[in-house]
Amino acid sequence: MSPLASSQESIPSVYSIDSSESSSSPSARPSIHLEPLPAWRTAKLLPYELHVPALHLLISLVTFGTASSTPTPAFLPPQQQLALVATLAIHPSITTRAQNEDRLQASNLALRYLRLVLDLVGPINGNLADAFAFSTVETSSRRGAKRRTTGDDLSPTKDDLHSINSELANAGSIWARAQDFWHVVGWAFNCSLLHQRRWGRWQLWLQYMIDVLDSDWTLRAQMRIDDPDNEQDPRESSLMVQYLNGGNAPARQERRILRAVFADGTSKSMGEFSEIWRNETKELKKHTDMKKSEAKINIEADVWGLYMNESSSSSDLEDTPPATSPIPAELETSPQTPFSDVSAPFGGPQSIVLRLRLLSLLSTVSVFLPQTFTPLSTLYDLYLEHVRPLPVPSFFTLICPSSMQYFHQSAASSITQVILRSLIASSAPPPLTDDLTQKDLERCYLPFPANTGSI
Repeated sequence: MSPLASSQESIPSVYSIDSSESSSSPSARPSIHLEPLPAWRTAKLLPYELHVPALHLLISLVTFGTASSTPTPAFLPPQQQLALVATLAIHPSITTRAQNEDRLQASNLALRYLRLVLDLVGPINGNLADAFAFSTVETSSRRGAKRRTTGDDLSPTKDDLHSINSELANAGSIWARAQDFWHVVGWAFNCSLLHQRRWGRWQLWLQYMIDVLDSDWTLRAQMRIDDPDNEQDPRESSLMVQYLNGGNAPARQERRILRAVFADGTSKSMGEFSEIWRNETKELKKHTDMKKSEAKINIEADVWGLYMNESSSSSDLEDTPPATSPIPAELETSPQTPFSDVSAPFGGPQSIVLRLRLLSLLSTVSVFLPQTFTPLSTLYDLYLEHVRPLPVPSFFTLICPSSMQYFHQSAASSITQVILRSLIASSAPPPLTDDLTQKDLERCYLPFPANTGSI
């Protein structure tokens, strides 16, 4: 049966309104989590890979009412569809290995929709913590996996009603393929050094995810300020904390997280943070695009051409060009950064900005929730382990003022002093406070020699 048929089926009409975020963020709109017609229609389109019309529909729903002087609640799909959209934004078959313009357009629309949800609804009202959770296929009924049932458990659950019969929504999703968020971070930064074309997409996806983490933490921090007497700290439910302690990764993984942030494309780093999808960095052979773009579609005969083909044959793939290949023009959207070519060992200026933003977030969590992640002193010691062995130009790139601007002022001061004290004679007196001042430099640092003559 065609996915566009059966429009007369009975449609659920239950929905819930979430306005928990609106008091903390003036720009955030309350959300209506849909189960009626719009969500139902999208669920019918997505399994058949009619991604472009489905995403246009979702964009229309989330932007509806924004022009009104009194904004109405935003209409959002179930979390399974949000999770699928996030996969569509980065999956190789729809981005760097797209076989037609529709697929590439779908990935761009997916990124646009995710941005709209974050900007118009916010991470809390948008329920992004649930939508963007990593999990195994076996335990993920949320992704639409089949549930085990017994004689007393035959009725469908809410998750069953919202399940999506698509490989990209289940075993092929980024949430099932990656071990956890830090696996994705490490692999993305490896791509920034070894696979420039693939990094073009990972850069956009990772930048969005860091924006989500940052916004989610900031909103919850404000909620804590507004209600300091609440026994439950809202920040403990943040997506950042979820990624630090959840998923399939082992507990107390501070060192692994820092290795992911400093992933450098070496064989050791590639072994620990390997590709998310098989043959991810391979591209279609040039003749394949022309050959397969002619695939016919016949809706009445249930022939969908490329739309039901989620993978490419290995014979249609070839290795990517060297890492110096230019990023496609349509992906060249990053703003200017203050870094020069000395950032090349880190994958370029955009890569280093994202690394610094993640380090800043980790520092913030360590300040306010040390029991959840790790004490601040431990984090800075691990940071020092990665920074100190670097060549002088790269070392300077990470500690120069333009890099420190991504940290809170007190954090920047502490990091600078931890690094400085590791480089000078042990006879130097400790500063009186963590705030680095001119007097501290004159008394505790400048008069003392380096503790080694080598560079």
